[in-house]
Amino acid sequence: MSYELSVENVLFKRIVIIGLGLIGASIALAAKKRKLCKEVIGLNRQSSTLMSAKETGVIDRAIENLSEISSDLNGNDLILICVPTLEFESVLSECRRLLRDCVTITDVCSVKGYTVETAKAVYGFEPFQYVPGHPIAGSEKSGMVAAAPELFANHLVILTPTLKTGQKNLQHVKSLWEKFGASVCFMDTSRHDEILASTSHLPHMLAYSLVATLASRADYQDIFRFAAGGFRDFTRIAASDPTMWRDIALANRRAIVKSLDCSLADLHILRNAIDSSDSNTLMEVFTKAQGARRYLSRINLDRIENESNSHDAKGFEEIKYRVKPGGHCCAELRIPGDKSISHRSLMFGALAEGLTSISGFLEGEDTLATLQALRDMGVVIEGPSDGRLIIHGVGLYGLKKPKKPLYLGNSGTSMRLLAGILVCQNFDVELEGDVSLSKRPMNRIAIPLRRMGAIIETSEDGFPPIKIRSNRKLKKIAYEMPIASAQVKSSILLASLYVDGESSVAEPAPTRDHTERMLKEFGCDVRTINSKIVIRGGTPLLGKSVEIPSDISSAAFFMVAAAITPGSSLLLKNIGVNPTRIGVVNILKMMGADIQFLQTFNQGKEPVADIQIKYRPLVGIDIPKDQVALAIDEFPAIFVAAACASGATRLSDAAELRFKESDRIKAMSDGLTLLGIEVIPAVDGLTVVGGAIGGGEVDSLGDHRIAMAFSVAALRATSEISILNCKNVATSFPTFVQLSRQVGLDVVVETQ
Repeated sequence: MSYELSVENVLFKRIVIIGLGLIGASIALAAKKRKLCKEVIGLNRQSSTLMSAKETGVIDRAIENLSEISSDLNGNDLILICVPTLEFESVLSECRRLLRDCVTITDVCSVKGYTVETAKAVYGFEPFQYVPGHPIAGSEKSGMVAAAPELFANHLVILTPTLKTGQKNLQHVKSLWEKFGASVCFMDTSRHDEILASTSHLPHMLAYSLVATLASRADYQDIFRFAAGGFRDFTRIAASDPTMWRDIALANRRAIVKSLDCSLADLHILRNAIDSSDSNTLMEVFTKAQGARRYLSRINLDRIENESNSHDAKGFEEIKYRVKPGGHCCAELRIPGDKSISHRSLMFGALAEGLTSISGFLEGEDTLATLQALRDMGVVIEGPSDGRLIIHGVGLYGLKKPKKPLYLGNSGTSMRLLAGILVCQNFDVELEGDVSLSKRPMNRIAIPLRRMGAIIETSEDGFPPIKIRSNRKLKKIAYEMPIASAQVKSSILLASLYVDGESSVAEPAPTRDHTERMLKEFGCDVRTINSKIVIRGGTPLLGKSVEIPSDISSAAFFMVAAAITPGSSLLLKNIGVNPTRIGVVNILKMMGADIQFLQTFNQGKEPVADIQIKYRPLVGIDIPKDQVALAIDEFPAIFVAAACASGATRLSDAAELRFKESDRIKAMSDGLTLLGIEVIPAVDGLTVVGGAIGGGEVDSLGDHRIAMAFSVAALRATSEISILNCKNVATSFPTFVQLSRQVGLDVVVETQ
């Protein structure tokens, strides 16, 4: 049967599916629903299934042997092998014997090392026409009756091409899965099998084993009758096709056995902890598992994307904002907790002796990266729950060697500050991050830490990953920072905790001083003398109660929103107004903004205020150099204010902006220019001439602050602003879109 096709949809003349189980039949239905080919042909070892597929319309034509059509197939056709793993060899042998080398062949087997080696053995070389594939989708129900055309939508498909795989063949297969609504990534075969052994194959083995063990008991009927939801959820996968899982177990046996051995060792630890009433070990296991589950659900896709090979794949869905012009900006908002203080409270609580309780914690991806890293080093952390945490401190020397490199996502704060802590531990450790973090300079911390005696390595260009060697002997330092950086300062101060005697750090300009304030709160001897911070090491930290105020860097976007929107009146509650963080307030006031602190009070060592902002016309200014370091993270928002001001606003002495999550000078200059604003960029700053903001599509370059700044610009735009690459907004401000809508911004979030 053939049917009308739109030219833009059709990918193949024929799709031949060998094996009409759940996956094969779902592919057939998906291809027909989306009209991706002229004909779907099915071949299955069970003739009854084959006939049923034809009668029910799952396929257009049924064949009993590939030889029936092999002479007709060419480069416009696709063979999809969807048989159990151990049947792959015989099917591929038939393909080798009957098909031209122009026909693209792919598969869905979940053990890619086996299929790639099998293909090499069958052909005598690595065939370019074969594209190894594995959709991460399925159901506890098996067989064609469970097939669904949307089975692959919003799921992941991993392709493991070899160096010999044809680029045209690869693109055809990738396009097919993407037309099904799947996200495609690329991965090395051995890495694929290792990951799947742990995340898919091991859970199935454990589920089968548990159910089989309980089924062998004499009272199994009562056990199953009274089983709670947790048992049913965990063992659901034991209802999967036994033949398929037997094949997988045999084909990937080495990786599965390795995962089983690790699991058995951990189960033995858990068993002994329960038997000996070891409450501390139980809390460590349970809180680490709970936190890892929450954390991995947020970052796992990003991490796999970073580990994909050199093929240029689209990978995972990106986020695009479409923001319509206008908005009222009249509201009372509560901004999430301060990110800088959240990071530090975790680290200091972990290094302290006793318990540390935290409230107001920011549950963003960056801070959760720090939390997970500490858990990976044996720190028991209860929560987070509604911004509350309890940390069981292990002391300065109580961290344990992690089993794997510490993955810190997009968080430069995590990497730089943790490096200061880890250079004086008795274990080797590696710190790694995502693509963006891997392009950020780390020599600025590595150089002073090496002067203290640390054994620390970066890449040849000074970028992550960072490798730190075991070392318990650091020497004191008197360091004059060449650039103002709170992260560099904090990294040195944290390393100085392990030094016998006094160390000092001199700043060329003031930077945020949360580290100094919090160290004092935890009992450390820290003094500030003019521009120099002096710290005495060797003193234990003591657990404390920490209340985290709302983040002024996140609040800055809404300060600017109210400052540029006629008729606005915005109240921001409980904002941290540390003097080293209020550069954005000072600059906006210089531009004429109506900003008032309604009340100021202290939370621990940090000053806090409710801030009210009302609209008043802004004027361009020359930004004072002494305010640059105090507003370094807020300049994307300030540039939007400058675009709405009369006259020119000039910024200089801010070259550090080129080394953030993106080159923020270039990103904002390019974006504002595209929106019709005159911008004159310089090496260390730019000039923005106020004018009318138009519409258009700008690229945030994956930088959350750029994305949020252009979102706010829509309040004064004449037409819609589209912003690309907004996925990382969640790293620092997970509720940004929700709060934006409260001030009248019409933000539509789209996946790309």
